[in-house]
Amino acid sequence: MKQKAKLYHLGGWLLVVAYDLGSIWREGGKNARVSMLLQFSFCISMVSVFYYCFLFAYPRYLKKGKALQLILALLFVPIVFSITRYLLEQVLYPPLFNVSNYYGDVNLLYYLWDNLYYGVAVTVVSAAIWSAQQAFNQQEENETLRKEKQQAELAFLQAQINPHFLYNTLNYIYSLAYPISDPLANAIIKLSNLMRYMLHESADGKVDLQQDIDYLKNYIDIYRLRFEDNFFVEFNVDENLSGKRIASLMLIPFVENAFKHGIVNDADRPVKIQIKLIGDKLIFTVSNKISRSQKDQSSGIGLDNTRRRLQLLYPGRHELLIADNGQSYKTTLNIEL
Repeated sequence: MKQKAKLYHLGGWLLVVAYDLGSIWREGGKNARVSMLLQFSFCISMVSVFYYCFLFAYPRYLKKGKALQLILALLFVPIVFSITRYLLEQVLYPPLFNVSNYYGDVNLLYYLWDNLYYGVAVTVVSAAIWSAQQAFNQQEENETLRKEKQQAELAFLQAQINPHFLYNTLNYIYSLAYPISDPLANAIIKLSNLMRYMLHESADGKVDLQQDIDYLKNYIDIYRLRFEDNFFVEFNVDENLSGKRIASLMLIPFVENAFKHGIVNDADRPVKIQIKLIGDKLIFTVSNKISRSQKDQSSGIGLDNTRRRLQLLYPGRHELLIADNGQSYKTTLNIEL
């Protein structure tokens, strides 16, 4: 929870406890002290149930498709309530205050039976507050996204170079280079293809998976020019990718990261890139040997940006695993397309 939310929670519980204990104190009587201690333990038991639901049960299971897990988790509410109350009233209070709620040989099972329904109300309250906080957080996130979109649009309007102009210029340079050098002309046309891909727009922001893979191939071919024959990359792709679509530029950051921070000129430890498709599940892995030399500081889309895009575009439908043992670095991205 955020610091502000913690203060709200603390203030709310202090008001509840103060009201309950204050009511007993005002009534007075010779048993007021005992009643206040027992009421305090009752309040603490409610707090334990509230945060068991608020911090554990609801965040994990109050979502579509997890109704059974939620029901099972809520069955533990009486146990949480009873254990908390038992520890306070039968274990802590007797030696400290010579007070207990039940006299005689009372075990935890009896406490559970006698307190079976006391946690129900606070369970409902916890659900209501958790849902309200989630709605508030979602509203904040939407507002943040709106501002980020406005900033992105402003940055685009402030750009001094029209990307379409660059694309058309590259095609012109290609026509000049073609009669002079085939390798140079091929490099220019591949760079032109990269530019054309980045200019591609669709209604849902997605492209054919094969287009994204072709973009990776062009990127690798252009990068290869820096190393000529001393460039070792294994790129393996499943053949049957037809009909699958993916958010554009989703895969390139992982390849770019491997080239920037890895070693590409070691024949014994090549950069390995693999793309598999199992049903609608895309499995994309990139592994490389870690370079100890000065890192490339050139800008790119970046992994933090990519994580953010994955959360927005594939919520609950992706898994990003990163393994780093100090010698090699491996990323595995699983996406339900």
